[in-house]
Amino acid sequence: MTALFALATSLLWGLADFGGGLLTRRMPALTVVVASQIIAVAVLGAVVLATGAWTEAGPGLWYAVAAGAVGPAAMLAFYKALALGPMGVVSPLGSLGVVVPVSVGLLVGDRPGLLQFAGIGVAIAGVVLAGGPELRGAPVQRQAVLLTLVAAFGFGSVMALIAEASTTLTGLFLALFVQRVTNVAVGGAALWASVRRGARALPEEGGIRVVWAALPALAFVGLADVAANGTYALAARSGPVTVAAVLASLYPVVTALAARGVLKERLRTVQAAGAGLALVGTVLLAAG
Repeated sequence: MTALFALATSLLWGLADFGGGLLTRRMPALTVVVASQIIAVAVLGAVVLATGAWTEAGPGLWYAVAAGAVGPAAMLAFYKALALGPMGVVSPLGSLGVVVPVSVGLLVGDRPGLLQFAGIGVAIAGVVLAGGPELRGAPVQRQAVLLTLVAAFGFGSVMALIAEASTTLTGLFLALFVQRVTNVAVGGAALWASVRRGARALPEEGGIRVVWAALPALAFVGLADVAANGTYALAARSGPVTVAAVLASLYPVVTALAARGVLKERLRTVQAAGAGLALVGTVLLAAG
């Protein structure tokens, strides 16, 4: 079940990233983040009320608050790094956040077998290569590298924190709700601050009509991201965190394949090789 839930996490995160990437071509990135998370809050609020999950409030929810605060900050750092580019360097480096939950898993006593250790190494290499790292060309700005590493640490921290936020399924609903409320608060504050500095909250062409037209896509992005956090928490609870974290971090492969299928983008040789290595790593992890 660990592998199943973790692979579902990769699928959901990969599709959410792909959808979010498309939306940021039409509207400001912060608007995409805040609007998609507001929809997620509304849906999760209904789920919490329907299941009575609010009765399971406890100290573990502070992990959800921390995850909700770190997530938007990591995403903003990642978007800024992408703007500085090149994307072929930033994207693979961002996936290195898997080191955080893997390290946590090892510290709390996870001891993967030999095949699983090999699978972890192969899968991480595959994820990095699937991003299509640019091995030649202009030097990368130091700021871009630092921002990407900050984002990677943030993404990995969210994975580690949300795995500790609850011990039951209904408790997980409440934890995800609290995380998303915090996301909206932090992201909304950042959006307000950027508007105060002169940035736009709405697209230059079409304005609010573009946002309304994109509501189904925004809902998909927000809910896919929520579901991914949920399936990752279930994966981390049902088996070794090291295995769950690595398999859940295969989402760049999904994003690359979605771009290939929908946008007809051609995979570079290094990306195809990375996807293949990620698949081999998955098999080794499952076999171990």
